[in-house]
Amino acid sequence: MTIDRRKTYDSYHFGFSLELTDWYFQHLIKLFQKPSTNSNSILGGRRSVLFDEMKEIGSVAVKFYHRGGIVRHFIKNRYLKCGKTRGQREYELLQKVRSFGISAPEPIVFAYHGRLFYRAWLITRKIRQHQTLAQISLSNENRASVLMKEVVKQISMLIKNSILHVDLHPGNIIVDKQNQIYLLDFDKGRIFSGNKNKLENRYMSRWFRAVLKHKLPKILVELMNINP
Repeated sequence: MTIDRRKTYDSYHFGFSLELTDWYFQHLIKLFQKPSTNSNSILGGRRSVLFDEMKEIGSVAVKFYHRGGIVRHFIKNRYLKCGKTRGQREYELLQKVRSFGISAPEPIVFAYHGRLFYRAWLITRKIRQHQTLAQISLSNENRASVLMKEVVKQISMLIKNSILHVDLHPGNIIVDKQNQIYLLDFDKGRIFSGNKNKLENRYMSRWFRAVLKHKLPKILVELMNINP
């Protein structure tokens, strides 16, 4: 997947597809300096985001890449640059999955700052007035049951197109007021080289483990009938 445009502005490197003026780069750099807020997903997660309104583009979500595990206590948000940055890889994967008809947020810009070690960001279009599938399942099981049909369809499409989302669970699926679902957080995702049965097993195992661990309603497991 190619990036239409590249630009370096004030030592920050950007990749994007829209027509952007210098105002946008200045504005984004200011956003990158602000503190981000952690995801409030029931299932936790390490997503750190900041929401903003950008003229002519509209509401956006700015994702800050932060480390997890023990290493986060020593190096919070810097990565060794070796090939493409994490932001670029997720940006390109989002473009790819959307081209397959899979429902995911629209990527707008990726950015990074630094040479050998870098910090990274990803800007996507914000999904308005949403809840996670995990939240919905705890407050309205009937609605969650209806939504599961589309969830299964989307996961089946991922498997059909050999896309591995490494952490797909009910907290990484959001639903807007019109019951449109979106799959989030394709960080570290990739094209899967193994057979589709193995890929399906990975999805099922991660999903079941999350539902059990976080004591979510059993319907999220009972209705998970994938047929790619």
